[in-house]
Amino acid sequence: MQDRLHILEDLNMLYIRQMALSLEDTELQRKLDHEIRMREGACKLLAACSQREQALEATKSLLVCNSRILSYMGELQRRKEAQVLGKTGRRPSDSGPPAERSPCRGRVCISDLRIPLMWKDTEYFKNKGDLHRWAVFLLLQLGEHIQDTEMILVDRTLTDISFQSNVLFAEAGPDFELRLELYGACVEEEGALTGAPKRLATKLSSSLGRSSGRRVRASLDSAGGSGSSPILLPTPAVGGPRYHLLAHTTLTLAAVQDGFRTHDLTLASHEENPAWLPLYGSVCCRLAAQPLCMTQPTASGTLRVQSAGEMQNWAQVHGVLKGTNLFCYRRPEDADTGEEPLLTIAINKETRVRAGELDQALGRPFTLSISNQYGDDVVTHTLQTESREALQSWMEALWQLFFDMSQWKQCCDEIMKIETPASRKPPQALAKQGSLYHEMDQIALPNLKLPQEALYPFCLTYPNPGMRINNVNSGPDRQTHSKPESSAVTMSATQS
Repeated sequence: MQDRLHILEDLNMLYIRQMALSLEDTELQRKLDHEIRMREGACKLLAACSQREQALEATKSLLVCNSRILSYMGELQRRKEAQVLGKTGRRPSDSGPPAERSPCRGRVCISDLRIPLMWKDTEYFKNKGDLHRWAVFLLLQLGEHIQDTEMILVDRTLTDISFQSNVLFAEAGPDFELRLELYGACVEEEGALTGAPKRLATKLSSSLGRSSGRRVRASLDSAGGSGSSPILLPTPAVGGPRYHLLAHTTLTLAAVQDGFRTHDLTLASHEENPAWLPLYGSVCCRLAAQPLCMTQPTASGTLRVQSAGEMQNWAQVHGVLKGTNLFCYRRPEDADTGEEPLLTIAINKETRVRAGELDQALGRPFTLSISNQYGDDVVTHTLQTESREALQSWMEALWQLFFDMSQWKQCCDEIMKIETPASRKPPQALAKQGSLYHEMDQIALPNLKLPQEALYPFCLTYPNPGMRINNVNSGPDRQTHSKPESSAVTMSATQS
């Protein structure tokens, strides 16, 4: 049955590759091939993982690759349908009305992601109950683009889940929908003997007593010989960890703000779910957007500017329309060197632009006026272009800027700061909070040569296999003990 599934899986990958080749889209084909290779590598890594953290990372990579492949498949299907419709030979009259004006693209960045947790008072304040751990990460999708955050280990010592990475989407429109999905996997704690060496397990089994030690030894032997699951050594799942969808939400342009905001989460799991995590039901983040019209020049050229109230004074400048300002420089190279402009004309949603004619007798009819209201005063600047084509180009750039402002809304009030995403850091391991046996395989036991009287209290609590105690009620001055081969003292601070 497993071989059949692998064959069907290979056929699906082959079909996806052939569809990408038929569309002759090299960029999408390159992305798809990359994710398929990453998926194959994640499967091999998951099969070879021997440690829990490695298996969690491999399973996370596999889930992200599968999501991206499905997203690319949807995009391939849409492009294939458009290609088929284009080959039907429809006449131009059947194509419908001409295309409307389209807004500019932009960048969307989400950062400072935090998801608060809601623990019970007995778990967080009193530190009672079983200690459970979760591995969680966020999957973010905007259109066909999918990004993920780092994996974080969570237990009841944390009050919220804090993701340090910034996620940037370079291609987005004002109608974007950014979907956030929180995935989690319950990390089962290893048993007391699972990670301990065989020598330590032998000493523990002998220290439990003659009858209990035989049962432990039988469990150890059955685990090594038959591979069955003993009482104290549960076997991990063969397929590796499994992530579950815990919560999700969708953010749009209305959520964009140059500040920290809280948004509602839709919980997708219940308490009976093995990966259930006590979420508060909200996510805090900073969502910023930068339209291209705010960061890149949309028009430039030679202009003659007439300020308000100066009918005869004209200044020839190099105009650059960028963001919400029309910068007027003395020379074209001043715009590249960062020189201060001679004049800055504000362009906002309240600005009025009108094309008109002035001084036709002098051969300078190609003018436009830009008016802004400051309180009760109206300030008007008149611009002259060199030709009718240049005037139409400037008017088109201004109308496009007004349209972009109407679509991107608050994102055009001022340029929002977007930080470049930093490189990923490995997940930080949480401090162990289990029993003493959980720590024995990682703590080096010092060889301390202490007097036999100093070792007597520890021998009553943790009997040494090499020491014979005839009467535990007798003191060290009344009872003679046989000298052990080696003695070690381990002190550990644990939380009850």
